[in-house]
Amino acid sequence: MSLRLGDTAPDFEQDTTEGKIRFHDWLGNGWGVLFSHPADFTPVCTTELGLTAKLKDEFAKRNVKAIALSVDPVDSHHDWIKDINETQGCVVNFPIIADHDRKVSELYDMIHPNADSSLTVRSLFVIDPNKKVRLIITYPASTGRNFNEVLRVIDSLQLTDDHKVATPGNWERGGDVVIVPSLQDEDEIKQRFPKGYKAVKSYLRMTPDPSSNWSGD
Repeated sequence: MSLRLGDTAPDFEQDTTEGKIRFHDWLGNGWGVLFSHPADFTPVCTTELGLTAKLKDEFAKRNVKAIALSVDPVDSHHDWIKDINETQGCVVNFPIIADHDRKVSELYDMIHPNADSSLTVRSLFVIDPNKKVRLIITYPASTGRNFNEVLRVIDSLQLTDDHKVATPGNWERGGDVVIVPSLQDEDEIKQRFPKGYKAVKSYLRMTPDPSSNWSGD
């Protein structure tokens, strides 16, 4: 069965470039980004892992850990990391899972026979501190991921978890947000959104990003 949003991310124990891990224990109380690659020593994946390494501080600001995966063994991963560091001007600072027995790939439905019967597709999962899957993106092998978009979605998820808002199309951190339609109590609205709001329509109420002014529960 394929994973869906809101499902509990399957736990597993597997070898990585930083030793054997149990996934839920490794995640701890933070957020996680798990992403798969068709194979080691492939060009698009090399650029993606370099980008991820360079975004370490941005992930850390959001309490996010990144972890990659391919079906190649640990020794191959270590050799590939040397190439990534050399060609991308970085230091890979996150583990790469060696899914040699396809255990994790099958748990997360990362092998799509119509694309390739043996290699993982370019899948990405965002997992929250409750170990729930909050985002699933699957790219074709020919298209590298946009990690700025991944960070943008994490920003949105973290904001909307804490406040009764949703984020509009193309939203970025600091931009105006939408008050959820279910919130109708004007006293609560005033408390939550002291900068006020603009009612474009009765169901479309825009307000400044509340992340810096809400002090309630």
